Amino acid sequence: MLFISTSGALGRYIDMPVPVTIAFRAILAGGLLFLFCKWKKISFRIATKDRATIIAGGVLMGLHWVTYFYALKMSNVAIGMLSLFTYPVITSFLEPILLKTKFQKMHLVLGALVLLGIYFLVPDFSVENSYAKAVGFGVISALCYALRNLIMKTKVGNYHGSMLMWYQLVIISVLLSPFLFVMDSSGITTQWPWILVLALLTTAIGHTLFLFSLKRFSATTASIISSIQPVYGIIIGIVFLKEIPLWTTIIGGVLILTSVVIESIRSYR
Repeated sequence: MLFISTSGALGRYIDMPVPVTIAFRAILAGGLLFLFCKWKKISFRIATKDRATIIAGGVLMGLHWVTYFYALKMSNVAIGMLSLFTYPVITSFLEPILLKTKFQKMHLVLGALVLLGIYFLVPDFSVENSYAKAVGFGVISALCYALRNLIMKTKVGNYHGSMLMWYQLVIISVLLSPFLFVMDSSGITTQWPWILVLALLTTAIGHTLFLFSLKRFSATTASIISSIQPVYGIIIGIVFLKEIPLWTTIIGGVLILTSVVIESIRSYR
């Protein structure tokens, strides 16, 4: 979670179009994971019946990253990360539908708490408000991330986490590579150290470790454990970008993360 949480500050700091940033991120991280898999002699073979699921996971991961980075560009690290962290509650609503687990009424209360938190993040919901747009992108990103985690959970028991992550990165690279030619990608000459950190630390290491965690926890519980991420991310944003969150943002964040902590205690019991 510490590694993944660097995405907030890096998403704000890297000065390139979002699709270009994500394309370079996927290409570099994919290359690094490919070398790791070769070194560890991890098989790249996947069963025919699993290919559609893994492709869908890659598409959802790409949508999650792109919408999340747009949320960061339109607001700040705090609002971008906190709006994304509606995904544990979204996961709790989707998991009974997709994985046929039992739905719990308490999740309706937690969902209401999250909605109240979103209201405090952006009290003025208007089309002209860039923060409102940012929260919208953040919630879409959360939905994509929740769906990706749920469908990939059905495969992590059968395949190595690094190999699954590599396939998703390949899919993202293929989908976003055309943007390298139609958008301004010249910024890579000065931004490459931060893209490399984003590719290696945030992506190749952080997201692979998170996929491994799905072998031990339900998708909802893994989401709950990750609730420390926005706290790390906001602290990193304060230290490196001097972005001090507003009191309304802090109140909204506390409400959103409270819902996650409540669910964490319930899952532990």
